[in-house]
Amino acid sequence: MAQSLLKGAGMHGFGLRSRVFSLHGFIAVLLLLGVAACGGGNKEQAAPAPGASPKDEPAAATSTLTLGAYTTPREAYAAIIPAFTKVWQEQSKKTLQARESYLGSGAQARAIIGGFEADVAPLSLEPDIKKIQDAKLITHDWKAGEYKGVVTRSIVVIGVRKGNPKKILDWDDLAKPGVEVLTPDVRTSGGAMWNVAAIYGAALRGHTSAAKDDVASATKLLSGVLHNVKILDRGARESLLNFERGVGDAIITYENEILVGQKGGKDYEYVIPKSTILIENPVAVVDSYAKKHNSEDVAKAFVEFLYTPEAQRTFADNGLRPVLPAVANEVAAKYPAPTDLFTVRDLGDWADVDTKIFAKGAAYDTAFAAGRAGQ
Repeated sequence: MAQSLLKGAGMHGFGLRSRVFSLHGFIAVLLLLGVAACGGGNKEQAAPAPGASPKDEPAAATSTLTLGAYTTPREAYAAIIPAFTKVWQEQSKKTLQARESYLGSGAQARAIIGGFEADVAPLSLEPDIKKIQDAKLITHDWKAGEYKGVVTRSIVVIGVRKGNPKKILDWDDLAKPGVEVLTPDVRTSGGAMWNVAAIYGAALRGHTSAAKDDVASATKLLSGVLHNVKILDRGARESLLNFERGVGDAIITYENEILVGQKGGKDYEYVIPKSTILIENPVAVVDSYAKKHNSEDVAKAFVEFLYTPEAQRTFADNGLRPVLPAVANEVAAKYPAPTDLFTVRDLGDWADVDTKIFAKGAAYDTAFAAGRAGQ
């Protein structure tokens, strides 16, 4: 079924959106999590309460799809879901009711593990998918495909005010006195983990003032940057919203967040550091919930649709670097290559990164404590 749906799935017009939201679930999470609306079109929509489901069971001719995603690609999915809906309805002869939830990647993974029944989880980084897998909710080999489960890419950049008044050109500039920096909390945001890995990795690779391969020197640079961070938001989107409100001189963030903001008329700019990390965003069907909802076919078809040229072009239109080589070549001029672009594998793998950087008492905790102490 899933393969047949991809035939003829070229540049379809974006069809009418069909979405159903669980009001009682939304209210429950507002009460439980204290989620505050961000306002305007950037309002963060919280996940429904654990175990929440529609009040009425869908008819036999209706398919349901629940998306539990991280915050930054919400504009892309706002366009992709209607396009997929049209394809699904044409091929399956079923209507589609799509529900969406957007949270920081780590928070979304915990929500899914805690009972938010997402059929598909597009998250920021591999460890968040692995947590869901370790909870026995993902039972298939989600990395078996050609792209190893990675559906989009980006890079970590530095957003600056128009004209770059602080003359911020690279990571070391973020540690200078008088520079106020924004980055989210690594305990809730996948974007924050990418940000820290970018700075720490660039330092170890010898592309900052830190001595190459010197852990203490890399940690010292990171502590200097963290000393200038005054607000640790829950997610990358919240961090950007604060920057748009005038908070901070610079923001460490996904390239796509800056590009989406610029597309929406914001006048900030961004700097690509000499050395930065390639962000690789995974997606997986959450087998346990998809099976429970009888949504396995539509969930698998949706994930496959994300790798079509149509969906990949939509990601590219919303600031994300596509994984499909043909589309990546089409938009190459829009996405300049850093001088030194490395991946998490250059730092070992995610298990190594977790142990050396993010585990309790590791490099991040050391740098954070030193930064807060002003050392």
